[in-house]
Amino acid sequence: MPVPRPLHLPFDPIDKAAQTWRERFGPSTAMAAVTSIMRAHQILIAELDTLLKPYGLTFARYEALVLLTFSRTGALPLSKIGERLMVHPTSVTNTVDRLTAAGLVRRLRNPRDGRGVLAEITDAGRVVVERATADLMAADFAMGMYGEADLKGMFDLLRTIRVAAGDFADTSPAAADDSGDSGDQRPIARSASTMPLP
Repeated sequence: MPVPRPLHLPFDPIDKAAQTWRERFGPSTAMAAVTSIMRAHQILIAELDTLLKPYGLTFARYEALVLLTFSRTGALPLSKIGERLMVHPTSVTNTVDRLTAAGLVRRLRNPRDGRGVLAEITDAGRVVVERATADLMAADFAMGMYGEADLKGMFDLLRTIRVAAGDFADTSPAAADDSGDSGDQRPIARSASTMPLP
């Protein structure tokens, strides 16, 4: 995906849409926030994929490679990769297939049962991860327009929706303090169609 060309519009189309939304439907804060997140996602994925293109990677494939380098043996079951990256099993299979074809990962039988499949990073894969990571960090992961405090605040804000969606249990002290007031809250239902795909 190419980096989006700067639009240089004389107005913010999301803000304009929010104004129209208020006139026709009512409060527009949630709509404007969601639309802004979606647009930011488009911009970031395009810029990150452009940085990774020289290595034959997309950001989804890069994430999988990095995850394998984090493992003790450099290998993980495909099911574990899907769990850690929070993606559908079909996406994991596709990602591992692409990485295997590129010589960055190899498939192995799981020695524990002889039936499951492991993905193991190759030496070439480790070299690519080192070089690609250096480029991403030099570019601040395309987030250089924000300061450290802004990035931490953004992480905290987005963490809330991930907890509400049931990604993981919030065990932070703040969550424990608020637990008595959240008895009526229900997690947002997730389906395979809403999970991120590479």
